[in-house]
Amino acid sequence: MNTIYTHTYQSPFGEILLGDYKNELVLADWNYRKMRDQIDHRIKLGLNAVYQEEQTDLHRQTIFELEEYFIQKRKNFSLPLKLVGTDFQKKVWENLLDIPFGETLSYLKLAQKMTNELAIRAIASANGANAISIIIPCHRIIGISGQLVGYAGNVAVKRKLLQLENALPQLEIDF
Repeated sequence: MNTIYTHTYQSPFGEILLGDYKNELVLADWNYRKMRDQIDHRIKLGLNAVYQEEQTDLHRQTIFELEEYFIQKRKNFSLPLKLVGTDFQKKVWENLLDIPFGETLSYLKLAQKMTNELAIRAIASANGANAISIIIPCHRIIGISGQLVGYAGNVAVKRKLLQLENALPQLEIDF
């Protein structure tokens, strides 16, 4: 049985559970999210591993980079990532990594970028299954008309992250 070393980090926007598997980040996820059990199960099963609470150098580096991000000193992360999911989920998460700091993309635009408009619901589901929040920027995905929709950390946190990046979409209001 393998080990995923976990550590909890209290970010300015909520508690984040970090997971280090063989010096690769497999988890940086909101501790209080609704899908916590399903995400943890997928990661443990996918790596044939158990969680063990113990802070590592990778946790410290992750916290350092996140804290730089929260004070707007960092726009890109340099952490080694290990994506645990289906091939399709991994493809979605890799595409999320291409969305620059300060920009947003709609689910439809992401589906078009992946040349698979018919998979928009599957793409949204994979986006919601992302276990490496902020670093894999699923918060940069918005609704087609600019509305903030679903986020594991909750929509209020999504709004704050987009405000931090100066990427909050301006919604048009019809009168």
